[in-house]
Amino acid sequence: MLDRKFLRENRDLVTRAVALKNESVDIDAYYEKDAARRAALQETETLQAEANKANRAISDAKKAGQDAGPAIAAMKEVSARVKELKAAADALEAEVEQLYLRIPNIPHESAPEGGEENNELVRTWGEVPEPEFEMVPHWDLGRELGILHAERSARMSGSGFALLSGAGARLERALINWFLDVHLAQGYTEHNVPYLVNRTAMTGTGQLPKLAEDMYHCEVDDLFLIPTAEVSVTNIHMKETLDAAELPLKYCAMSPCFRREAGAAGKDTRGLLRVHQFNKVEMVKFVLPEASWDELEALTADAEELLQKLGLPYRVLALATGDLSFAAAKCYDLEVWSAGVGKWLEVSSCSNFLDFQGRRAGIRYKGPDGKGYVHTLNGSGLALPRILVAIMENYQTADGRIAIPEVLVPYMGGMEYIT
Repeated sequence: MLDRKFLRENRDLVTRAVALKNESVDIDAYYEKDAARRAALQETETLQAEANKANRAISDAKKAGQDAGPAIAAMKEVSARVKELKAAADALEAEVEQLYLRIPNIPHESAPEGGEENNELVRTWGEVPEPEFEMVPHWDLGRELGILHAERSARMSGSGFALLSGAGARLERALINWFLDVHLAQGYTEHNVPYLVNRTAMTGTGQLPKLAEDMYHCEVDDLFLIPTAEVSVTNIHMKETLDAAELPLKYCAMSPCFRREAGAAGKDTRGLLRVHQFNKVEMVKFVLPEASWDELEALTADAEELLQKLGLPYRVLALATGDLSFAAAKCYDLEVWSAGVGKWLEVSSCSNFLDFQGRRAGIRYKGPDGKGYVHTLNGSGLALPRILVAIMENYQTADGRIAIPEVLVPYMGGMEYIT
């Protein structure tokens, strides 16, 4: 969230940010209700000063043996008005808070303006393959090799869920272990985190209230299945003050991710392209404000290293304002080329949230040079389904096998092909 004083002093900037991000919050209502709340509080303070003066007048009248009735009557009127104003201020504060939680982070000035079509190509790596045979999409290749079972998963869970078996399941496990090992070498500390979190945690990272319809909610316990390990890992330090000398902190974690994809009907639903449950390795950083932009570049490079070592061609896009997430100030998407479907597939989003999440989650820092809210960053390192898609499709052979990327062969027990 943004600082309330900043909101009051930068109405035009905040209003423009809401428009650039295509957010639905009624920003005018926020300012109107906040002004009414502050006016009620100011009047309350004035009346309380009058009440204090009346109390002294009553006390003085009684000590002098004078009639305190008029002062007492005036005091009752003031007290009633104060009570009324406090109730009004409390009601307004509840309304302001709900609107406040829906105000997005402000896009960084370097983010291109516009929607998805205005995303800016930053760089590419690798050559898009030009195969000499007809490429088979992964859903057909996986079925033919007996490692991907769409009908079986649909019978038990419905559409949008995946079932991998044999070498397919082993390949995913190999990727997870390798991702984590690379991140450890990059200086990250591995965590094993809860997959169910409360409303406070979801609100802290910005999933609630905006994305409530996309969450799987366990009503009995009022807990939410995490859509990404970002939620759990960021909230490791919820309501804590970190030592500035220990920053940056670099964490990683693997978790299943659960997403209802409420607004994604009909979008890339075949095979592993868009599923409700998938595994992902996440990187999260807690950094000092002055370091966060350099840390974003370093975070993105850490994710890119994985794609380069896998030999998968990819591109980096700077997201336009209308394509940025609610909480992000700037984001780079990493998209890998997948030959079977002939598309670029997003496999990582590397974002800088500035102090937006730190403020929501109450994560501060303190040191000899100052104190404040930490800046948080995160990025996928990487999301498993589309990496599996890219390997299955880009590494398929003319005779219908899947070659294992060299870096994964040791993690596959020496297996070089899925046959």
